[in-house]
Amino acid sequence: MADTTSQPVDRQLQVYENWGKKQRKAIRALISDSLIEEHRTKPLGQHSDNLERVLQYFRRQPQEGKYIGVMTKPWEEYRIGVLSGVRGQPAEILMDESFPTEEAVLHGIFLRRIRDLMKGD
Repeated sequence: MADTTSQPVDRQLQVYENWGKKQRKAIRALISDSLIEEHRTKPLGQHSDNLERVLQYFRRQPQEGKYIGVMTKPWEEYRIGVLSGVRGQPAEILMDESFPTEEAVLHGIFLRRIRDLMKGD
């Protein structure tokens, strides 16, 4: 007799997972020293097509575990925070490095996101 207690497979989740793997592979291929340098010199504003694609990919990620810039001393010191994904719960502030400007912390976040992307599947 067939097992009636097992849950049906959600094909939508399987398709989404496969699509995500393809996206990560495509975004990894765009990462280069020149792309990183472009972001370092201009983390805000208009970017090249490749950098814009990478940034859009990072922005689409879930809130849980997302990096944010946190001003720890007004206009003097910035640190990277990590969102919990739970509304009302404060971000965890990472104490391993600090940055003198908002642009510098944005680039630090960018580098962490690249590192995480390169480590994944």
